[in-house]
Amino acid sequence: MESSSPSFRAKPATHADGAAPTERLTNVRQKLDQPARGQRTRRTVDLTLATHRALDIWQREAADRLGFARVTGQEVLCALIEQLLNDPRLSAHITRSIHDRR
Repeated sequence: MESSSPSFRAKPATHADGAAPTERLTNVRQKLDQPARGQRTRRTVDLTLATHRALDIWQREAADRLGFARVTGQEVLCALIEQLLNDPRLSAHITRSIHDRR
């Protein structure tokens, strides 16, 4: 690679101890309330076939209950994540569930 080629590597931390600062969850929650600027980050999830089918069925039933043509997986995951980040009891429940699965 020539020295004039752009580097795609992350720049190293400049702190004396080499640790980059981390953002507090409260700061992240505050940013969630700010209007989106068109930047989105994609997350993907791998589901078992049975879980995928069950989610599809749930989405169709939710759409029927709401009177919508459909409810997307995107809407479901966004709503779940929003609740997870705003509800301390749900957050604790999910944390315990993750611990028990490991």
